[in-house]
Amino acid sequence: MSKNHKRILELARKTTIIRPRDVAALGIPREYVGRMASSGKLARVGRGLYMLPDAEVTAERALAETAKAVPHAVVCLLTALRFHGLTTQGPHQIWLAVENKAWRPRATPWPVRVVFMSGAAFHAGIETHRIEKIPVRVYSAAKTVADCFKYRHKIGLDLAVEALRDYLRRNRAGADDVWRYAKICRVTRVIQPYLDAVS
Repeated sequence: MSKNHKRILELARKTTIIRPRDVAALGIPREYVGRMASSGKLARVGRGLYMLPDAEVTAERALAETAKAVPHAVVCLLTALRFHGLTTQGPHQIWLAVENKAWRPRATPWPVRVVFMSGAAFHAGIETHRIEKIPVRVYSAAKTVADCFKYRHKIGLDLAVEALRDYLRRNRAGADDVWRYAKICRVTRVIQPYLDAVS
């Protein structure tokens, strides 16, 4: 096995998911990745995404692969609710927030549903979690609840109210956080009666 092959395998062990450009950054020609995939030393898991064939599979692999492919996006709404354990629904798509001026993801390893946000509504409440050694940006639970009310026409008001109820059941002092994000998302008038009812 060549020195370059060993370096690529070492990178894959360290980061789980690699792209040809990650290999190029080490000074190794990108073609090595394709050759290693053809010979079975790497497994192609999405467009431009590779990992070791025997790498341990976790339930959150789709998030890690998507974050690797679209690092400028933030996991939001139904997918963020699921991540925080605030819903039992398993969305068929990964919900991603993208800043208004950013490009829309075209090639992703998993189906995605994109929501465009701007300014503070996009930047507030972002947490970075490491999933399979990949940094994945996810909105906090409180920000996700506020977003659910903002995008209630996309996901349904019943789901937004259920998320608020579940969040406050787990975080009794969390109403202030939800209210802060509701101001940022400009949904205070919508959320106020539900906060009053469940607080």
